Amino acid sequence: MIETKKAPVEFRTTGTLADKGVKIADQSSKDALSSRGYGTLENEAFTLSFYEALYLLDKGMLEVKDSEEKTVDFQALLHCYEAQNENAWVNYLVYRDLRSRGYVVREGFGAAIDFRMYERGTYGKDTASYLVLSTQEGKPLPVDDLAMALQQVQSQKKELVVAVMNRRGEIVYYSVGELHFPSK
Repeated sequence: MIETKKAPVEFRTTGTLADKGVKIADQSSKDALSSRGYGTLENEAFTLSFYEALYLLDKGMLEVKDSEEKTVDFQALLHCYEAQNENAWVNYLVYRDLRSRGYVVREGFGAAIDFRMYERGTYGKDTASYLVLSTQEGKPLPVDDLAMALQQVQSQKKELVVAVMNRRGEIVYYSVGELHFPSK
């Protein structure tokens, strides 16, 4: 049997399950996570979104406890996320895939934009170059929603990427833009 070595864990921290994700209390962990593009600070509370927490839990970098100090496993955390977002599994897989490719991925905003994606090495120095809309193969994506997202992205001079999870669970990316016909 061939043994494969896992990469050493950069750091490990513990968080507490909350309504909108996982709260981190330790200041050095907050700093380490924030510098790597994880979490948000709101009203003095540093919170990882569910997809960030799932990713870090899967990587062995996070341990999650509930209010009774019991350990929360991956499936239980995913179930909490699914209770808030019907697209939870797809969003997590897209997030995991982009992070594993070396991109910093932050929460999206408005018009069905799931994520903002930063070019490698630009997080904290520049704005996100791409806005990502996630969906699942076979699930209808209304043209109006796509057009509205495209309009929002173009008004911000960014590129729209549609991430589609296919039936095998693989993520396929499509760049979406306005079609321009050559003038006569």
